Amino acid sequence: MKVEQISIFIENKSGRLAEVTRVLGEAGVNIRALSLADTSDFGILRLIVDKTDAANEVLKSKGFTVNKTAVVAVEVPDRPLGLSSILQVLDSSRINVEYMYAFVERCGENAVIIFRFDDTEGAIQVLTAKGVNVLAGERVYCM
Repeated sequence: MKVEQISIFIENKSGRLAEVTRVLGEAGVNIRALSLADTSDFGILRLIVDKTDAANEVLKSKGFTVNKTAVVAVEVPDRPLGLSSILQVLDSSRINVEYMYAFVERCGENAVIIFRFDDTEGAIQVLTAKGVNVLAGERVYCM
């Protein structure tokens, strides 16, 4: 029930983000979700892509520093308190959210949020025990 995410460390200068997306596109890799956090000197671009191994390989061949991380994709009710209800489940089990970002799937009843936890396995167990739909990577990569 884990999803592979790649994190790319990029210099905070004009054109680097465009270069990453060009390299991935030319390799036939589709970006499904992303998050970008930056400082004055560098950024961390986190991506969910349809071909994680290909993305990792092509980016490293172009000199980028790339890491793979396990994250969790969770269906969250698309209504007021939807996210709060999920976070309450995690909080009551003392599962810490390190970071999260949204994943746009479609309009409808649920949104998808990508979570990074300090205890990934524990979070998956707690969420599934409470009836929360944790998505398999295969479903996320091709949404």
